[in-house]
Amino acid sequence: MEQQRLGGSDLVVSRVGLGCNNFGRRLDLERSRAVIEAAIAAGITFLDTADIYGTGESERFIGETLAGRSDDAVVATKFGNDMHGLNGDAPGGSREYARRAVDASLERLRREHIDLLYYHRPDGITPLEETLGAMHELVVEGKVRWLGLSNVGIDALETAARLAAAGSSPVVAVQNHYSLVNREDDALVARAEELGIGYIPYFPLASGLLTGKYRRGQAHPEGARLTGDDRLSDERIGRMEQLERFAESRGHTILELAIGGLASIPGVASVIAGATSPEQVRANAAAGAWHLDPSELDELEAV
Repeated sequence: MEQQRLGGSDLVVSRVGLGCNNFGRRLDLERSRAVIEAAIAAGITFLDTADIYGTGESERFIGETLAGRSDDAVVATKFGNDMHGLNGDAPGGSREYARRAVDASLERLRREHIDLLYYHRPDGITPLEETLGAMHELVVEGKVRWLGLSNVGIDALETAARLAAAGSSPVVAVQNHYSLVNREDDALVARAEELGIGYIPYFPLASGLLTGKYRRGQAHPEGARLTGDDRLSDERIGRMEQLERFAESRGHTILELAIGGLASIPGVASVIAGATSPEQVRANAAAGAWHLDPSELDELEAV
């Protein structure tokens, strides 16, 4: 698995990362442990979680699995979403909330510091300057190494860059919803690259659409995430079919295009892909081996 530096940090992360949102929800400790171990064996060294995943269980499962093995993976976590009062009732972006949340995450993760801390989602109340100021304090205190933002627009990146120029800790990663059928962030990806901020997409498989499991005119898999979903329109199925033809004409699967193609877009630092089994982890890791050259990326843009 190719490893690359994340934004302007000294963090080195795998081209494909492991999304840990299933831990503590769809997967118990032992199944989560199997997925983590399979990821590390496949060369995935970037684990992405959040305090809200499983209401702390995802962080706890990672902490138990990697206890005493902090060098095995770069671990990113997030704060700011509702934790059902576990971090108090202050706004999620406030200094008070951020400090409580990080202390709780460190305890669950069994780590002395968090490699990459994201503000999960703006709370709509707290000025971003206050939130980033609190996160900067945590870096100074050694509880956090590097900072990230999630579910934000270009304005937030500009604010972060302005604060960094004034001496605050820089934001080195932005994580948003992005896939080959959800390209609304194209301009943000380009601006993040200009600012030296690594772009990290989540939901690269478009909730399973880009795995090939959904077919026009065929019954959709029972229990699959998009079965019966309004988002599974004929138009989206058609876009998937176009992408699948593009991949197959080059000897690849649509899964390999969904991950490898996304990872080939300039500015994308790592693609976060979730998994519920070791087999899925290995498939996601293998998909990251496809590097599209500039001419193929131009053809993909046309598609």
